[in-house]
Amino acid sequence: MDLLLASLPPELVDRARRAWEALCEADSDGAARAAFGDDAGRCGELVRVLATSPWAAATLARRPVLLAELAASGELWQRLPEEAWDHALAAELAEPEAELPVVLRRFRQRAMLRILWRDFNRLAATAETVRDTSLLAEACIRHALAACQTQLEGRFGRPIGRRSGEPQALIVLAMGKLGARELNLSSDIDLVFAYPEGGETDGERKPISNEEFFTRLGRALIAALDPVTAEGFVFRVDMRLRPYGESGPLAHNFAALEAYYQDQGRDWERYALIKARPLTGDPARCEELMRTLRPFVFRRYVDFGVIESLRAMKAMIATEVARRGLQDNVKLGRGGIREVEFVAQCLQLIRGGRDRALQQRELLPVLDSCAALGILPSTVVGELVEAYRFLRDSEHAIQGYNDRQTQELPRDPHARAALALVMGCAGWDDYRQQLQTQRDRVAHHFDELIAPPADAPAAPLAGVAFGAVDAVTLAGLGYREQEATLGLLAELQDGSRLRGLQSEGRERLEHFMPLLLEACAEVEAPDLALRRILPLVRAVLRRSAYLVLLTENPPALAELVALCEASPWVAELLAAHPVLLDELLDRSSLYRAPDRSRLREELAQQVDRLPLDDLEAQMDALRYFKAAHVLRVAASERLGRLPLMKVSDKLTFIAEVVLEQVLRVAWASLVTRYGTPARSGEGSGFAICAYGKLGGIELGYASDLDLVFLWDAEPRGLTDGERSIDNSVFYTRLGQKIIHILETRTALGQLYEVDLRLRPSGASGLLVSSLAAFAGYQREDAWTWEHQALVRARPVAGDPQVAEAVDVLRCAILARPRDRAALAGEVVAMRNRMREHLLPRKLAEASFHLKQSPGGIVDIEFMVQYAVLAWSHDEPELTRWSDNIRILETLGREGRFPEAVAADLIAAYIAFRSASHRLALQQADGVVPLDGDVRQHRDAVLAQWQTLFAGIEPAGLDKKTEAGAGHDIR
Repeated sequence: MDLLLASLPPELVDRARRAWEALCEADSDGAARAAFGDDAGRCGELVRVLATSPWAAATLARRPVLLAELAASGELWQRLPEEAWDHALAAELAEPEAELPVVLRRFRQRAMLRILWRDFNRLAATAETVRDTSLLAEACIRHALAACQTQLEGRFGRPIGRRSGEPQALIVLAMGKLGARELNLSSDIDLVFAYPEGGETDGERKPISNEEFFTRLGRALIAALDPVTAEGFVFRVDMRLRPYGESGPLAHNFAALEAYYQDQGRDWERYALIKARPLTGDPARCEELMRTLRPFVFRRYVDFGVIESLRAMKAMIATEVARRGLQDNVKLGRGGIREVEFVAQCLQLIRGGRDRALQQRELLPVLDSCAALGILPSTVVGELVEAYRFLRDSEHAIQGYNDRQTQELPRDPHARAALALVMGCAGWDDYRQQLQTQRDRVAHHFDELIAPPADAPAAPLAGVAFGAVDAVTLAGLGYREQEATLGLLAELQDGSRLRGLQSEGRERLEHFMPLLLEACAEVEAPDLALRRILPLVRAVLRRSAYLVLLTENPPALAELVALCEASPWVAELLAAHPVLLDELLDRSSLYRAPDRSRLREELAQQVDRLPLDDLEAQMDALRYFKAAHVLRVAASERLGRLPLMKVSDKLTFIAEVVLEQVLRVAWASLVTRYGTPARSGEGSGFAICAYGKLGGIELGYASDLDLVFLWDAEPRGLTDGERSIDNSVFYTRLGQKIIHILETRTALGQLYEVDLRLRPSGASGLLVSSLAAFAGYQREDAWTWEHQALVRARPVAGDPQVAEAVDVLRCAILARPRDRAALAGEVVAMRNRMREHLLPRKLAEASFHLKQSPGGIVDIEFMVQYAVLAWSHDEPELTRWSDNIRILETLGREGRFPEAVAADLIAAYIAFRSASHRLALQQADGVVPLDGDVRQHRDAVLAQWQTLFAGIEPAGLDKKTEAGAGHDIR
C-alpha cells in the first residue's frame, strides 16, 4: 500500500493514507480489503478514489460493506444493463420493514460510489457516467412515486378521468440533463408534473379532485427525494420549469399545459422543453403529451424568427458571467458547458422543425446530426464534442470530490491536485492550460453563433418605411416602371393578410421591404424581380420568420432576387414552398447539383432516422428533398453551370432516388400488414419501369412520370403474414401505395404526377402486371406505338432480378424482325395523328413549335424509334440505350445514318430541348421564331425525315392507336 500511496501527487499522499487507515479501522473483519486481494491494479483504483474523493472515503469509512459488495459482485468493473437499477431498487424495497426514505438514500450511496469509482478510474466513458447517473435517478423517481401513489390511493381512491372514465397516472416529465440522460454526479433534477384529464378519485369516503390528488402525489414524491437526512439525500428536486414557475400549480392536466404553451409559452420554455422526456405514466398517454408539446417546441419550418430571442438569451448569459464573476465555473463561465449546450439547442430550435434528426434530447447526437446535415462544419463539431467531454469530466471530478452541486474550480490545493489527477494531467498548471484551450474554442464558436449581421454601409432606404417610398425614390434606385411598382406595394399594404398581422410580423415586414427593394435594384430588371417575389412575401406574412431569414442573410436575399428575376417558375416554387428559402443560405450547395450516389447519401441522411412506418414524416422528407434538389438544378442551370444534358440527368437522378425510397416505404408498410410474398429467390419480386422522359433520361422540371409496375412471384402464392393475402393482391396494393405516396398533396405539395396509361391494355388494364403477363402482352398483343414507347423504357427501382428480366425482354421485343415498309407506314400515321391532336392550330407562320412542328423534337424521336424497331434485329447494339442521344450516336457509328446526319440530328435535338427548358423556366409555351439556327436545325430534321419516309403511305389507325395518338408516348 505504501508503494501505491507514493505514486500519488504529494498533496494527496497524507489524505489518502488517513482515508485508508479509517477504512481499515471500519473494516474490522477485513471483508472489504479481502475482496481486492493482492490485485495491484484494483488496489491502485481504491487508493485513487480515496485520494480524489473525500466523500467516497467518508462513505466507505461509514459503510465498508459497500466496498465488499461492489467488489464481490464485479459491478465496479463492468457496465450494467439499463434495467439493473430498477431491479436492484425493487429488491431492496421488497425487504421486510424497508423504509422508503432510508432505502432510497442508501441505494443512492451505493450506486454513486460505483459510478464515481468507474469515472475517476476512467473505467467508464463520459457517456456511461451520465447515463448511469440518470438511470439511478429514474429508478428512484419511479419507485418513490409508486410507493407514494399506493399510500394516497389507500386514502382517497384512484383518480379517474372525467371524460374517459379511465384511471389516471401522474406523468413525471424529466427536463434538462435528466431528460437527455446526461445527469452529472451531483445534479439536481428538473421535473414537471402532468396528468391526462380532470376528474376525481373513486374513494368511497374521501373523494378529491384529480388536481388535488396529483398535487399531493407530487409533493409526496418531492418529500421522498429532496430532504437531507442522516442518510443524506436522494436528488434535489427543482420544479421551477413548470408553467407559471413557482407561483403555478404543481401539476397540470394536458389541456391546461397545451393552453399555456399555446397562449403564453416563451422561447426559453421551448428551449427547456427540447430535452423533456416522460419517466412515468401510460406509454400511450405519454406519447399523446409529447405530440401535444412538439409543435410548440419545433416549428414546422426553419424558424429564424426565434433568433432575436436567442440573441437575448445569449447576451443574458454573457452578462451573467461578467456580473457574477463566473470565470472559474466550468459550466456557467465563458466557454463552459452551458455554451456548448446553447449552440446545439439553438440549432435545434431554428431547424428542428424541418430536420427531424435534430429532434433528439442528447447533446452529442445532436451535434453529430448538425455535421451530417451540413449545418455545422465537421471540424467545428469535432472541437465542440472534445471540449464538451473535457468539461463534463471536469465537472464530475469537481462534484465527486465532496458530492456537492458545484462547477467552480477549486481553490484548495488538495482539491486542485485531485482534479488534475482525475483528469490525467501532470499537475494543476497543466490542467488549467488544457482547460483554457478547450474553453477558448467553445467561446469562439459560441460567439459565431447567431452573431448580429455585420454593419453595412448606410443604404438609400435606411429608416424609410416602405409605405413612404415614392416614384422618385424608385427611379433613383433604377426602377423603370415606377407607377406599376408603387401599385404593387400599395396592394401589399392594403391586403387582408397584412391588416390581420400581429405587431411583430408588421415590424419584420417594415424592416424587410426596404432591403428587398434595394436588392431588386441590383439586378437588370428590378420591377420584374420585385413583381415575382411579392407573392412569396404575401405567402409568408403569417410565418414572418422567413422574412427574418432573408433579413439576417443578405447574400440569401440576393440569391432569391437573382433566381426570381431569371425564372417565374422558381419564384412560384418558392412562393408555394417557402421552406426552400433555407436552401439559399449555402451557395456551395445551392449551385452544386449532386450525382446519383450523393443524392442517395443525402436522402438517406434525411430519412434513415425516421421510422419507415411514419408515412407522414417520410412523405414530408421526400417532398422537401425533391423540391430542394430541383431548385438546385434550376439555380445551377441559371448560372450556366449545367448544360441541357446534365440538367436532364440531374432531374432524372432525383426522380430515381425518390422512387427507390418510395418503394422502400411502401414495401415496409405492406410487409408489416401482410408479410412477404411467396417467391423463389431473394429480393422483392417487384420492379418499377420508367417510360417516356424518365425512361429516356430526359426529365424536365414539371414532367410527370410514365410508369409501369411489374411483379414476378409465385402466381398462386400467399404472403407469410398473419393476415395473409394472394401475391397478386399484395403487389396491386403495393402499386396503389406507391401512387398514393407520389401523388398525395401535403403542405409541401406532391412528389410527381403519375401516368400509368402505357401499362398493358392501357387505362383498362391491371394496375400491376405479372412479368409473365407483360411478356405475353408485348409478344402477342402490343401495337407498334407501344413498341415505340418500349424504346424509351427501362427499370428504375426494385428487384434487380426482375429488372434484368425486363431488360432481356425489352431487347428481345425491340430486336424482332419487322416489315420495314409496314412499320414506316404505322410510324408516319401515328406521327400525323399526334400532330393533329397536339400541335396548336393557330400557330403563326413564322413560328415554330419546338416539340410538335414538322422538323421538331417529336420527329427526331419518331425517327429514332423507327430506326430501333427496324434495324435492331441486325444491329442489337441499338437496344442498349433508352435515350435518344446515345441511340443517334449508335446509328451514326453503325452506319445506319450517315455520321454527319446523326451529328446534325443530335445538334438539333439538344438545341430544341435546351430552348424548351429555358422556356419552361420562364413558364412560356414551347414556341420560338422560325429563323436562324432554328430554321437550320429544322431543315436538317426534315431532310432526314424525307430520306426515311419518302413515299410512305400512312397506315390506317385502329381505335386503340387513335387513343394513343392523344397521349405523348415519348
